[in-house]
Amino acid sequence: MKLNLLSCDTPRPDRRAIAKCIVEISSNMAESLSYELTAILLDGDAVDIELNDKNSGSALRALRKLSIDYEIIE
Repeated sequence: MKLNLLSCDTPRPDRRAIAKCIVEISSNMAESLSYELTAILLDGDAVDIELNDKNSGSALRALRKLSIDYEIIE
């Protein structure tokens, strides 16, 4: 499943928690890349990631918990 992460609505987002979440839910992503994608997301640009199909439900819950808006691409 592919997701487009659109924005983060939290007034003071936790960059480390967002990066850790991206690493845990995505398939084959390095931690350094997740920090770069987090910075891009918090700057206001959309980010595409690919999820493992096994844990897609819990991944979507984790993103909602961090107040990250997303759209499902595939």
